[in-house]
Amino acid sequence: MFKQHPKGLLGAALSNMGERFGFYTMMAILVLFLQTKFNLSEESAGWIYGIFYFSIYMLALAGGIIADKTKKYKTTILAGIILMTLGYVLLAIPSGTPVPKENYTLMLTLTCAALGVIALGNGLFKGNLQALVGQMYDNKKYSNMRDSGFTLFYMFINIGAIFAPVVAVAIRNGWIQSKGYAYDQLLPDVCNKFVASGGTEQVAKLSELASKVGYTGSDLMAFANEYLNIFTTGFNYAFAAAIGAMLISLAIYIANKSKFPDPSKKEIATNDDDAPAIEMSLKEIKQRMSALFAVFGVVIFFWFSFHQNGLTLTFFAKDYTDLSGINIDLGFTRLVGAELFQSINPFFVVFLAPVVLAIFGWLRAKGLEPSTPKKIGIGMGIAALGFVFMAAGSMGLPSNAAIEAGADYVPNVTPWLLVGTYFILTVAELFISPLGMSFVSKVAPPKYQGIMQGLWLGATAIGNLLVAFGAFFYTNMSISGTWIVFVVACCISMLTMFVMLKWLERVTK
Repeated sequence: MFKQHPKGLLGAALSNMGERFGFYTMMAILVLFLQTKFNLSEESAGWIYGIFYFSIYMLALAGGIIADKTKKYKTTILAGIILMTLGYVLLAIPSGTPVPKENYTLMLTLTCAALGVIALGNGLFKGNLQALVGQMYDNKKYSNMRDSGFTLFYMFINIGAIFAPVVAVAIRNGWIQSKGYAYDQLLPDVCNKFVASGGTEQVAKLSELASKVGYTGSDLMAFANEYLNIFTTGFNYAFAAAIGAMLISLAIYIANKSKFPDPSKKEIATNDDDAPAIEMSLKEIKQRMSALFAVFGVVIFFWFSFHQNGLTLTFFAKDYTDLSGINIDLGFTRLVGAELFQSINPFFVVFLAPVVLAIFGWLRAKGLEPSTPKKIGIGMGIAALGFVFMAAGSMGLPSNAAIEAGADYVPNVTPWLLVGTYFILTVAELFISPLGMSFVSKVAPPKYQGIMQGLWLGATAIGNLLVAFGAFFYTNMSISGTWIVFVVACCISMLTMFVMLKWLERVTK
């Protein structure tokens, strides 16, 4: 699989697995952790989630500037791994829940500060590692394999992501079970409402759920406080799993560091690794930059839609989906929880990437392979179909506002609706994310590789900030109407991409 690719590719991909493990741990549990620990609304948790993911990608621009200016890509990447590990250490430290009013602002600030440390580390790490991978393909020996190389890179880094939500759920549920209780997807919200009201709201519902999870006492306030504390402590220990993953990535990175390109030599490989750098005219640099900025603007709408998987799609899994069929007994714990759906996307990435590669390879052999910009446009159309599927499956469901107002509803939507949606969105992702990285590495002028990879991630950052509006749609619109918003966003991206297609193809030749 890696025979036709640079020898550093596998090491780079494996070095990135810890970051992906942490990323998908956060995607699976962050908003649910924030809601449970701080009794935040969907919208408030959504804004913290959106700002965090905005920061992860926007700080990649700063990381790219630092690496491009100093030419110390490898050192910058190493610093990023260490900072990410520190951030997860801070999140893994348990503290009491419910949070006392006098400590509420301090604890929320400290939590956000820990997220900021992770985001800063990610900014130093992510774009610069991608830039190093791109530099491997500046050698003409490998240049025609750039798209497939980035797809392989993307496939292997997602191996860590497959296991992250499963490990997080196993640790959280195992901790709950060790304290004599069972997991229930609705119970934390009910406990928070009961505690916040001083025991006047959700009394009957809490009594029913408390009995269901194994509580035999009569003091519902004591139970609600205890269950919330156990639940969030389980989340803390789930964050701790990311520390181990980051340390493994650190060891792999150090072991493979010598195999990565060294831009400090101020040379870019062409026919061989010692050839002089390619000089570009000012006109060509401007054309390439214009093409990159145009694509950056378009993909904002895609990421705004795609990264709903950690927000509104997670809310949907918790509020509407029947999880009873997803209940695997491991002995020490049961694997059940809305967070498990976050394993589906990376699972499909790993197992669909070879299929997509094979299709592109077959088309290449026939002389029919679409250009990279065309693949990205097609991917945006596929993403729109994913949300069409989700909207069709959500028809007739009560709105989230109606449920919050007390409408009698038990989660009963088949999990296959989300599985099917994630399948379609993953196919779209494979047409866009790895190929977008490939497009940037191919078009960016050599001396701006780090900055341009940072700006690609910066466009993702803006899309991630807009993700927070998904929580507003989710709580104020019909459920099917929420998904239609993302259909429109993806269609706008696709149409704009195809309007610019001929121009982009000329620039990338």
